[in-house]
Amino acid sequence: MRFRHLNELAKLCADEEISIGALMVTEQAAESGQSPEAEFAKMTDYYAVMKDAVRRGLTEDTTSRSGLTGLDAQRVAAYNKQSPSNLGIAGDAMAYALAVSEVNASMGRIIATPTAGSCGIIPGVFVSCQERYGWSDEHMTHGLFTAGAIGYVIANNSFVSGAEGGCQAEVGSAIAMAAGALTEMQGGNPAQAVHAVGLALKNTLGLICDPVGGLVEVPCIVRNGFGAVTALAAADMALAGVRSAIPSDEVIQVMLEVGSAMPEKHRETAGGGLAQTPTGKAILRNLSSLRTKPKEP
Repeated sequence: MRFRHLNELAKLCADEEISIGALMVTEQAAESGQSPEAEFAKMTDYYAVMKDAVRRGLTEDTTSRSGLTGLDAQRVAAYNKQSPSNLGIAGDAMAYALAVSEVNASMGRIIATPTAGSCGIIPGVFVSCQERYGWSDEHMTHGLFTAGAIGYVIANNSFVSGAEGGCQAEVGSAIAMAAGALTEMQGGNPAQAVHAVGLALKNTLGLICDPVGGLVEVPCIVRNGFGAVTALAAADMALAGVRSAIPSDEVIQVMLEVGSAMPEKHRETAGGGLAQTPTGKAILRNLSSLRTKPKEP
């Protein structure tokens, strides 16, 4: 890749008068040795998987094997249709993000964006916006390349793993990727997309990873729902001209600093946070008894 930081990415796009998504198509092709058309076709297939995961989460039984989660996306979607939602389009994005995350928890097929624990945010934002604005799948695929460029920068300068940097690294990165991509898909320039990244990411700094029972279910799934809403807000701010006072590349470095200083118990070990509340411990005991219960002949 010809860029490692977001400011370099934005400058390349400005110099070449090209969008982040279009630049990333050619950069990815050069990196893989495949043609730009082949890379674009592959990403189009990924988007089809995302849309199918949204559909499945809204129409099929997504009860997880643990029994902890499932069907909340359908509850939210039904509420959005029957009652005046406080969120409007954001309510759909939230429901769709929950849907994909519940498909993941019930062992369904998803695309990690950038991880399985944050897999609902980009599909939630993308599919809801595609429905609202009538965008083509081609437009959405360009948006995925924009998100990929942002994720590439974050991964190479900080981390996207909850075990390394807490939930800020997973959900936070996904929110930033979705926000930057949506900004560009709505006509924003690369500089505005980069500001959206900083606005989104600094809103999640310090978010711990505390999966109850060690499963990517509670509170992971609802964080995907909230994350989709945050991404929409960050994109709106950037398109309105709000700038990240702290440059986005510096925000990424702060995420690295905060994650590195985070206690191990708050980094996907289930040793702290919600996982160690009285209820969290009771859930773990119940799960452990189910795992050790002998099977009936």
